[in-house]
Amino acid sequence: MKRIILILSAVMLTLSLSAQAATGPARARLDTFAQNLHSLTGHFSQTLIDINGHGSKTSAGTLALQSPRQFRWETLTPYKQTIVADGSRVWVYDPELDQVTVRIQSAEEAHSPLTVLTDVSQLDRNFKVAERGERDGLQWLRLTSTAKDPQFDYADLGFDANGLARMSFRDQLGSTTDIRFSDWQRNVAIPPSTFNFVPPPGADVIGDAPVINVQPLKD
Repeated sequence: MKRIILILSAVMLTLSLSAQAATGPARARLDTFAQNLHSLTGHFSQTLIDINGHGSKTSAGTLALQSPRQFRWETLTPYKQTIVADGSRVWVYDPELDQVTVRIQSAEEAHSPLTVLTDVSQLDRNFKVAERGERDGLQWLRLTSTAKDPQFDYADLGFDANGLARMSFRDQLGSTTDIRFSDWQRNVAIPPSTFNFVPPPGADVIGDAPVINVQPLKD
């Protein structure tokens, strides 16, 4: 779960990114993709590759993001899982377990690679940024966290002419998560309910964020 939140937080950073002086082709494409960007929807496919180079089964689904801190990551295959950030908390719902985990959002997104999509100041403050040249038809940036205890070794962002196409980041155990993005829709109107998660009746709710139980009004 933390792996997915790292990914989403990194994407969010681009949403309020203003144009910067480009230092290379990948940074230029990042700036172009992020300029005047307020909301974003798209599709993803994700594969986890272990330290021996063995890949797990690919998962796929949809995502929606809205500046400054809201996102929804919906895994549809081969299993179902929903992750929603409402601006203060992150909710993770696993239908098979009928369980909801809730966390304080700020604790999850600190020094995350995807925060480069919503706040460019974090890009240069929280990461060392390096151009990685062209590979697989994409221009790549490498982000290395400046945190004392980073949750990942580095994150590589790959850009094509349409924006962010791939992201690959390696965690402290040597595993690599490879994500491919497609069908981006910029600045679309996203219903507020997309980022409002209500635990299903009867689901177990666990975590470190307080949950207010709202009782329905009686007639």
